[in-house]
Amino acid sequence: MTDEITDKLSHFDEAGQARMVNVSAKPITERSARAHAFVKMSPKVLQELHSNPKGNPLEVARVAGILAAKRTADLIPMCHPLPLTFAEVDVHLEAEGVRITTTATTAGQTGVEMEALTAASVAALTVYDMTKALDKGIEIQDLYLLEKTGGKSGSWRRDR
Repeated sequence: MTDEITDKLSHFDEAGQARMVNVSAKPITERSARAHAFVKMSPKVLQELHSNPKGNPLEVARVAGILAAKRTADLIPMCHPLPLTFAEVDVHLEAEGVRITTTATTAGQTGVEMEALTAASVAALTVYDMTKALDKGIEIQDLYLLEKTGGKSGSWRRDR
């Protein structure tokens, strides 16, 4: 790998091998991140959501997303385990599916973007899991970071 790439991709050492970044010297700061996912489904599936024999898919997805945010370091190899101070998953029905927005916050030495994204993806997967018997063609779409605050790079917000 070139030095320019390894400088930007801190999860690689000088030889190009994957590594966990040492954040010991970084100051503890307030950090937050918000993420988004959309689960596209047919009107028939949307109508059946509240009569699902497995339970309310939206509430189960909300709880699953929160749990996933807390376990991100167990799922993503180079993520640091973070003491989250807040995790929230909002799940809203829309005409074409379920919109999921997540928030993760911490006071720490590294950001919580992956926690917010993991929460959104697992919440979306949970909606799929609980409704797949009605339609295997349900799509998980538009998983992305909405914004992040804190840390050396400061704030960032997605331009829509």
